[in-house]
This record gives sequence, C-alpha cells and structure tokens, in this order.
Amino acid sequence: QLQLVESGGGLVQPGESLRLSCKVSGFALDYVAIGWFRQAPGKEREGVSCISRSSEGNYYADSIEGRFTISGDNGKNMVYLQMDSLKPEDTAIYYCAVSTRLIFGCNLFIKNYEDWGQGTQVTVSS
Repeated sequence: QLQLVESGGGLVQPGESLRLSCKVSGFALDYVAIGWFRQAPGKEREGVSCISRSSEGNYYADSIEGRFTISGDNGKNMVYLQMDSLKPEDTAIYYCAVSTRLIFGCNLFIKNYEDWGQGTQVTVSS
C-alpha cells in the first residue's frame, strides 16, 4: 500500500531554516517522481519542487528563488526539502505527493500526482 508521511515542519523565525522529510512506503523511488506542494490559508495549492525517478533531476518553482533544495535517498526511500532563508510568505501546509506518470524529469502540475501525504505545517513568524 502506497503511503507518504511528511515530517519536519514547525515554527521558525524569518531567515531560519527547516528540513522537511517525506517517507515513501509501497513504491521505490526508482519508479516514481516526488513533488513538494504547499497550501497557505485561503490560497490554492501550489507546487514548490519536484525530483524525478531515481533522483536524477529536479525542478523548482520560481517563487522559491534558490532558497530550497530537494534531494532523495533511494536507499531509505526518503525525499527531503531543505528550506533556507525562510520568509513569512512561506507559511503553509507542505505536502509531498507521488507520480507514477512522470517518467522523464518532473513538473509541478498537480494533476500528474496521484497520492498525497497528510501534510506538515510550516510557520514563519517573528
């Protein structure tokens, strides 16, 4: 059974860092792409970053401006999102999601992702 579990969220001050983790069960990272998305109160869910099968490639939303880094550990079936220089506008629930459809590379179109975790709250506030 496919399952995704996010962790690592919390309350931080502007300029600080967090590392989110996504544990994938039921599917090896060799065969799926993983995306990170976020949803702030009153806003639509938006893509943040994704990593392709076998962690061969990645993609970032323009809004990230080089502050986040996605990585994968295929041995542990884990995907991480290192978030640096956090801003109040990064406050949201962060979700990881899996795509079996993205064979070459990845993108942040929500319709391409079939299963989602429950999310982890990130709050950036002074």
